[in-house]
Amino acid sequence: MTKPYYITTAISYPNGPPHIGHAYEVIATDAIARFHRLMGRDVRFQTGTDEHGLKMAQAAEKRGIAPQQLADEMSIQFIGMCDKLNISHDRFIRTTEADHHAASQAIWQAMETNGDLYLDKYEGWYSVRDEAYYDESELIEAEGKGGSKERLSPQGTPVEWTVEESWFFRLSKYQEPLLKIFRETPEFLQPESRRNEMIKFVEGGLRDLSMSRTSFDWGVKVPGSDKHVMYVWIDALTNYLTGLGYPEQTDLYPKFWSKGGDIVHVIGKDIVRFHTVYWPAFLMSAKLPLPKHVYGHGFVLNRGVKMSKSVGNVVDPINLAETFGVDQLRYFLLSDVVFGKDGTYSPEMIVTKTNADLANNFGNLAQRSLSMIAKNCDGKIPAPGTKTDADEQLITDLQAAFEEIQQLMQDSNVPIHAAIDLIRERLSATNQYFADSAPWALRKTDPERADTVLYYTAEAIRRLAIMLQWVIPESCAKMLDMLSQQRDNRGFAHFDTNIQVGLDIPAPTAVFPRLEVPASEGEG
Repeated sequence: MTKPYYITTAISYPNGPPHIGHAYEVIATDAIARFHRLMGRDVRFQTGTDEHGLKMAQAAEKRGIAPQQLADEMSIQFIGMCDKLNISHDRFIRTTEADHHAASQAIWQAMETNGDLYLDKYEGWYSVRDEAYYDESELIEAEGKGGSKERLSPQGTPVEWTVEESWFFRLSKYQEPLLKIFRETPEFLQPESRRNEMIKFVEGGLRDLSMSRTSFDWGVKVPGSDKHVMYVWIDALTNYLTGLGYPEQTDLYPKFWSKGGDIVHVIGKDIVRFHTVYWPAFLMSAKLPLPKHVYGHGFVLNRGVKMSKSVGNVVDPINLAETFGVDQLRYFLLSDVVFGKDGTYSPEMIVTKTNADLANNFGNLAQRSLSMIAKNCDGKIPAPGTKTDADEQLITDLQAAFEEIQQLMQDSNVPIHAAIDLIRERLSATNQYFADSAPWALRKTDPERADTVLYYTAEAIRRLAIMLQWVIPESCAKMLDMLSQQRDNRGFAHFDTNIQVGLDIPAPTAVFPRLEVPASEGEG
């Protein structure tokens, strides 16, 4: 019996609308979740919004509305993005929900019971934009207005000197346990470059962490205190437990967290410290199991430039999906962006990539071969004759690719792009098989051989659609519908169950229309 699989994105900070980076993270996580479901695993997938903290309070104040109203308005946009992009999450969590407040207070009390929280005064540098504290040694100097020098965080965000009473967490106590995790379980944090960064950070020495604020009240209340709210990251990170019912012993919690299932967090590289230093330390303090795997992916750049409001190049993912198609956007981001590294986007790149791989390669193959079956075989899957070496090679290579993809996707590096490359190679090979066999010509000279080619082409299309449906689910569902495949026969367990001879199939329709770059999107 396979272990349960719990996978989460980072929860998005909704002080602005979703952008392509948010879309990339939920699409990649959704693809991984769908893959493991196809493997037959019991998967739980969670995403959501992180709605507390000073940034939200300040953004609401600027608009003259309550923080809760801003949170309500903005979270709807992130929910809408998930719906538009066909994200198969089991729960969309909001940190303003009552059960999340209860979970955050429960883990706080568990850390307090362990003696890891104490009251003191915080004096130091704080970045409102990052919701993060920084040591003096981490700051960088930049030239401000009028040529004056100003301090910035390592992310280039402004910092301010903060002095206030605060609860502290004994993070320094967990320095050696954290180093032990990084050194002995390299799969805990990938890619390796991120792990090396965190080892260097922890080796530099950990200071106890300020865990509460008194200068604003938009957050989860510290248990037993009227004036302290929790530091936004203890609140935010606890969402992964909230979604399973913690601290209650629900059906979900022991299955997906307490009993050693696979726990996976997919996050941006800019928040690795919070997820792989602070979060495991909090969990160790609360005597809770740690995630098995944290993956810090890269950024998606607009024509090679990091997106920002000030530059004016922030991309609306819903507009992209409506312009080019949901599956086309999913395919491009998953195949063209190397998981773990920064990638770049442009309308031209989406059009070129998806036309080549989907419209020309997959769509054209299906349209031509299934149209021949409709016309020449009364719309029924023909019976194959004697199998040739070419037929055998086609199916053998598909099987080998399928097995290799399964191995790749269970590697701690999760090389999504490499798995898709293998499928693309098989698409090209199937097209070559169909072209070389030329069943349209065989129909006149050797109709039995023509039927055999059409049978194995249809079988190859079925297998390709099963292999690719975790990437482009809606399009592959249409492809499998055209092959009259039952809904419960589309998992990986049915990969080598050959298509039924004599099966009625409908007249084929175009699944992947050719795209063009909208005039307003062109270069120049």
